Amino acid sequence: MMPLAMAKAGERVVIRKITGKDEVRQHLAELGFVVDGTITVVSELSGNLILQVKDSRIALDKTMANRIMI
Repeated sequence: MMPLAMAKAGERVVIRKITGKDEVRQHLAELGFVVDGTITVVSELSGNLILQVKDSRIALDKTMANRIMI
């Protein structure tokens, strides 16, 4: 397992674990980041990511991306 922040643009990854406080995990789940969910990294700039989650594109900063393990 590695943090989502280490994924490269164009990669399609599966979420294995989400760390952090309950509020943070709940917020990410509401955005579509759930365990065993598949997401695609659209672009990456210094650890900050644009992600394709289902039919939406979502931007995540490096701190949040480090809480999602792939």
